[in-house]
Amino acid sequence: MTDEPLVLGIETSCDETGIGIVRGHTLLANTIASSMDEHARYGGVVPEVASRAHLEAMTPTVEAALAEAGLKFSDIDAVAVTAGPGLAGALLVGVAAAKSYALGLGVPLYGVNHLAAHVAVDQLEHGPLPKPCIAMLVSGGHSSLLLVPDVAEDVISLGSTVDDAAGEAFDKVARVLGLPFPGGPHIDRAARDGARAAIAFPRGKIDDGTLDFSFSGLKTAVARWVEAREASGESIHVPDVAASFQEAVVDVLTRKALQACRKYDVHDLLIGGGVAANSRLRALAQERCDAAGVRLRVPRPGLCTDNGAMVAALGSDLVAAGVTPSTLEIPADSSLPVTTVHV
Repeated sequence: MTDEPLVLGIETSCDETGIGIVRGHTLLANTIASSMDEHARYGGVVPEVASRAHLEAMTPTVEAALAEAGLKFSDIDAVAVTAGPGLAGALLVGVAAAKSYALGLGVPLYGVNHLAAHVAVDQLEHGPLPKPCIAMLVSGGHSSLLLVPDVAEDVISLGSTVDDAAGEAFDKVARVLGLPFPGGPHIDRAARDGARAAIAFPRGKIDDGTLDFSFSGLKTAVARWVEAREASGESIHVPDVAASFQEAVVDVLTRKALQACRKYDVHDLLIGGGVAANSRLRALAQERCDAAGVRLRVPRPGLCTDNGAMVAALGSDLVAAGVTPSTLEIPADSSLPVTTVHV
């Protein structure tokens, strides 16, 4: 194997079959097959539907990634796969496929943590991570603050959501407002025509002295506000509600992230996960980081959502660090803690 291994990454933690290929920190392919349209009519991801979609998409998506990179299976030096956290059935499909590819190709297998991979992927765009950095991961299932001395070896949890994650709140509020699933992009779009200060929605745990998050109360406050207006026959200006809700979320996220930077005297902040694609979060984070003298790193939107490139990127880091490969007995762990980078 060369100093810059060619790593195939497989991501199936939720509803997207992501296949990525990297050499070192150079991205060669990032192919995604999404089953989102199949879940939209249910208003959320259905685990069994997701698992079956991964089964159907795995082989053609891997072949598409190899074609995109202009490579053959025999060129692959290692296989990395998301072993958790995520939907149990969906993870099983990816882990089983990765074991098969690694065994068939005679190459090392690396089971990696989905959340740590969201941190590692930024290196494909902005180069090696500062050591240490603060990482804030915001997605449908996770709102987490991490201290990252070394993404391949040491990730420390500083805070997480105590109820609904930010992405969950976006989906639930979108449903209240009659917007399609997934809610994040639609609320972001609607908010552009709204006033961010139109409605004073609450900021959960904003000054509680912890680095934890809570968005359940905010979601409920939006629902009650809408229900009260509907009951009284008043019209609802969706853009104002969307903008005010979105501002409450990103206000909390950015304040907590900078609190973490100050507390641990770290001057580099990375934001990852699907909600990191939100335009207002990116803008407010940049504004507040500039004021605080903190350097901000946010991957382009296509690398924020779940993808195989992030898994391959973390796998490449593990290979470069000389970490012992996983065995073929690795499990799919739906509740894998973020502090376990490699299984």
